[in-house]
Amino acid sequence: MSVFTHLVAELGRLLEPVLAESATAAAIVLFTVLVRLALHPLSRAAFRGATPVAGCLPLLLQLPVFFLMYQAFTSGNELLSHRLFAAPLGSRWTDALGEGGPFGAQGLVFLALFGAIAVVAAWSAVRGRRSAAAAAAATAPKKPAKPVKNAGAGAGAAGLPELSAEQQEAMRKLGGVLPLLSFGTLITAAVVPLAAGLYLLTTTAWSVAERVWLEHRKARVAARAAADRPAGGAVRSSL
Repeated sequence: MSVFTHLVAELGRLLEPVLAESATAAAIVLFTVLVRLALHPLSRAAFRGATPVAGCLPLLLQLPVFFLMYQAFTSGNELLSHRLFAAPLGSRWTDALGEGGPFGAQGLVFLALFGAIAVVAAWSAVRGRRSAAAAAAATAPKKPAKPVKNAGAGAGAAGLPELSAEQQEAMRKLGGVLPLLSFGTLITAAVVPLAAGLYLLTTTAWSVAERVWLEHRKARVAARAAADRPAGGAVRSSL
């Protein structure tokens, strides 16, 4: 038994008195949360843009975990007999279709999973478009009403470089397409075992909620700095 399988099995045993046969599914969710908590410092660094590779590290470090999750529920071990309600954690959407159709006992479990992933993806898409629109507005060229000497030509709001109309249009189109990629998780969840789909749902929801929290904290820090900063002063972000 691998270390991953042993850890999930032990977490499942701890939760079994409360959640009965769905304890292992809850253990997968809990394990995913623990992984994301461990990666949170890297996510904060990526949000601040501390290093060019910081944004890729949280995703890359999750790939081995997802692979272990996939392997654990596709090869023969004790976890294959565990269920989430009526659906075995090692089953796929195609298996559920063959056991009563989409509205059968197993099919309803998968439909609930797909619905939850769709809600998270829609939430991510809406926030992604808003962020892209805000970034485009921040880099839009400003036309001062009167000529200003030493205004720092070529600099937009908050010291950001101004973009041409063509660059703004490209950025707007990219901002409209990229958020839709989050719906690709639905396709993945439909072809991997149910356990891996639970991992995808949990980590995706964590990513969106984590970014919302970081943006909220950044806005609070900026508002506090604006209130406390003397005219012409500067305050370093504490994110």
